[in-house]
Amino acid sequence: MGPQEKHSGIGIASFIAGIVSGMAMFLLIVIAGIIEESSPGGIDEESPIAIVVGLFLFLFLFVALVGVGLGIGGLIQNDRQKLFAVLGTIFSACTFLGTLLLVLIGLAME
Repeated sequence: MGPQEKHSGIGIASFIAGIVSGMAMFLLIVIAGIIEESSPGGIDEESPIAIVVGLFLFLFLFVALVGVGLGIGGLIQNDRQKLFAVLGTIFSACTFLGTLLLVLIGLAME
């Protein structure tokens, strides 16, 4: 350990990816719920808005997965502080796994 270890740039990127993907995924789920409730008979799964929501879901899942990878990369760096790498890995993994769980629950309800 050096006297003043710098934060890992990869860890900071992981932290940002975890926060952004988590907040965006939460907002996307809220928007999808509002659309579902405001549409008579529910949202049509083949409508353009449903397709856009689905594409954004996959985009944010990908961002969360990239955050996990960056976090792991930040954790294996030597002579760097690990705080942001740990937080980024946790936030990204929770976002990724939580979203997958919600998708699986949604599929099981059909």
